[in-house]
Order: sequence, then structure tokens, then C-alpha cells
Amino acid sequence: MKAISYVILQHRDEVLLQLRQGTGYMDGYWSTAAAGHVEPGEAAQAAAVREAGEELGIHIDPAQLQPLCTVHRNQQAGSYVDFFFRTCQWDGVPRLMEPERAAQLRWFPLDALPDNLVEQEDLVLSRLDSDLPPILSMGFGTETPHPQRLD
Repeated sequence: MKAISYVILQHRDEVLLQLRQGTGYMDGYWSTAAAGHVEPGEAAQAAAVREAGEELGIHIDPAQLQPLCTVHRNQQAGSYVDFFFRTCQWDGVPRLMEPERAAQLRWFPLDALPDNLVEQEDLVLSRLDSDLPPILSMGFGTETPHPQRLD
């Protein structure tokens, strides 16, 4: 099972997203601005801080990471555990540090998220300020129905 940490940067009612490119996974889709695999022996929070530095050039104090939920997903490529964190505080100005892996960064209002969001991230972002349970699952046939967006 693979573990991935996601960092949702939030400023007021907006979140920072990146447009994926050149990764081989969901290229052309929007995703959280920083995310990546948890390395062996690394805590999920430490991976979130590391990924924010590598992908956005910012520093996050681990104490400023708010755990949101865990998504357990089963896909053809394997089983994953996704740790989602949110922060409203960081040092530095977020910028693309890996332009070969992301085409752009953009702030989106929570009530106007793009339609082409990576599925597990859409599941969390669409519930960010409402009924986000501690654990969600995908790909097991027992998922909680995805809420309808009111556009």
C-alpha cells in the first residue's frame, strides 16, 4: 500500500491548485498545490512539509498543518492511503518549483472549483467546509456518494 500526503493551502475562501502535466497520472487535471509520496520512515506530516517546500518553495510549520481526513482508495495500480492536511499559514510565496510537472498554479474559490479535478482531491475539496468525515473510501464499492456541486 502506498501513502501520499496532500497539502491544501487555503486563503480565506480560496484554495491553491496546480494543473498537472508531464507526470503520467491525471495530466491536464487540477490537483492540490503540493502532494507526494510518503517516504519509508517518514511521517505523513513531514512528507506534507517536504512536498510544500519541493513543489512550492514555501515553508510550513508542522504545527500549522490541520489534519482533514484520510482517503483509502483501491485502483487498478494498487491500494493507496491519502492523508489530507490544510494550512492557512506558511512562509514564502508559493511558486512553481517543478514546471515540468505542473503547468500553472491558480487560486480557486471553494464554490467555483474546476470540473477537471483529480477524483480523490475533488472528493475532499468539495466537502472542505461541510461534512468531511475522518475517513473516506474509493474503489471498494462502498463509497459515500459524492455530493452534487451547485454550479
